[in-house]
Amino acid sequence: MRSIEIMDTTLRDGEQTSGVSFMPHEKLMICRALLEDLHVDRVEVASARVSDGELDAVQRITRWAAQKGLLDRVEVLGFVDDGKSLDWIEQAGARTINLLCKGSRRHCEGQLGKTLEQHAADIRRNVQMAAERGIDVNLYLEDWSGGMKEQGGFVFGLMDALGESPVHRIMLPDTLGILNPLETLDFVRQMVARYPGVHFDFHAHNDYDLAVSNVLAAVFGGAQGLHTAINGLGERAGNAPLASVQAILKDHFNAQTSIHEEELNRVAHMVESYSGIAIPPNKPITGSAVFTQVSGVHADGDNKQGLYQNALKPERFGRRREYALGKSSGKASLRMNLEELGLDLSEEDMKKVTDRITELGDKKEIVTQEDLPYIIRDVLKHGEQNERVHLLSYMVSTAYGLRPMAQVRLQIDDQIYEESAQGDGQYDAFVRAVRHIYRDRLNRTFPWLSNYAVTIPPGGRTDALVQTTIEWTFNNQNYRTHALDADQTEAAIKATIQLLNIIEPLYK
Repeated sequence: MRSIEIMDTTLRDGEQTSGVSFMPHEKLMICRALLEDLHVDRVEVASARVSDGELDAVQRITRWAAQKGLLDRVEVLGFVDDGKSLDWIEQAGARTINLLCKGSRRHCEGQLGKTLEQHAADIRRNVQMAAERGIDVNLYLEDWSGGMKEQGGFVFGLMDALGESPVHRIMLPDTLGILNPLETLDFVRQMVARYPGVHFDFHAHNDYDLAVSNVLAAVFGGAQGLHTAINGLGERAGNAPLASVQAILKDHFNAQTSIHEEELNRVAHMVESYSGIAIPPNKPITGSAVFTQVSGVHADGDNKQGLYQNALKPERFGRRREYALGKSSGKASLRMNLEELGLDLSEEDMKKVTDRITELGDKKEIVTQEDLPYIIRDVLKHGEQNERVHLLSYMVSTAYGLRPMAQVRLQIDDQIYEESAQGDGQYDAFVRAVRHIYRDRLNRTFPWLSNYAVTIPPGGRTDALVQTTIEWTFNNQNYRTHALDADQTEAAIKATIQLLNIIEPLYK
């Protein structure tokens, strides 16, 4: 079992995600979560000389880290700039610089306009300056992957030119995300074989959606450290996401890390909140849907022998497995959700509720466990009525600057009636049209609506099932009807038709 060191760069490279900028206090909160809760080995918290706000953020982090004895695990990206970055890092209170140099001839000559020998001399001078100030140095070989694709001559020449310079780690970034796993494996192996006493980190980018695969290849190649970011944040397509890297290292490589897996989901959602970058529902480990089974066949297999589960147990990550309710879920999914809610239904009622879920599934993709009590109430309380009033069709419309309109077609016993009306809202227009039928066509008293309430299950989803409860007064008696639908207006209309069926026998 190999031990792999994790350096998280959410606060530096992750902040280079388009549109992401952390406030100083947010950086401190994320850093604390990374070091104290997730237990990453190191954190890269900023780039030197960026802004006064960045300086404030790093000062807050280093003060806290010094109090906790964690200052040696806080790192700042710096540049080969004859000590300017070192001045900034000292002012910020940090003691480790990740020194960015050029790892390919193309970048060295094209961006700096220098030869390998000139650049190596500059690096040695800056490393020596850091050593004199007591600042530890890790060395980034920017565009290392591009340098290796150039046959590696520049990379090896630079490494040889640095000689005995006091550098703790050499960090190998795939800066432009150009490698595939076979290349990563080959190039890392070359570095390890040529410089066996050196600690190498690998820094992946996800431009070809290969960051996680390349991370695994780098470990096979002999890399001792990996760079990650929460939720895969980072420049362009981002970095390797910590949650996925951790799961793969443990389950596919039998590697040991310091990461506390049970905190991954919580910290991921914390960073989601601060960054404003939403976690996709199907994001491995942390996505909202990845531990949710939709198929009834899967639920049945899990209920019997856990047949549709793998090593990614949700409990590892502070989560639980869920069984979605929809048109493909079936009785097995329903039964498992009922067990969690502590509810028990007969086979006959189970069929009624399953049929209702299938019907709703044709209108919305997933019915959640929170929706289930509403559905049971709707089905079991109102499914057995002897209906004499049928809603054959209706149309409601609204437009800016115009009053909502409704057109309604009802069947009462064997007679069909049709009316239209305007109202102050879509439901009000519907009620007015029905009232015209009862008052004008049938010469009947129409019930008085005395209260109207809408309830939405917890979670704040815009597609949540709506339960509408309406209280009515008719012939000095009070009635209450409930209905359920994903559309609020339709739920209210269903509750109205229920009431009309209740009172129909009372008309003389």
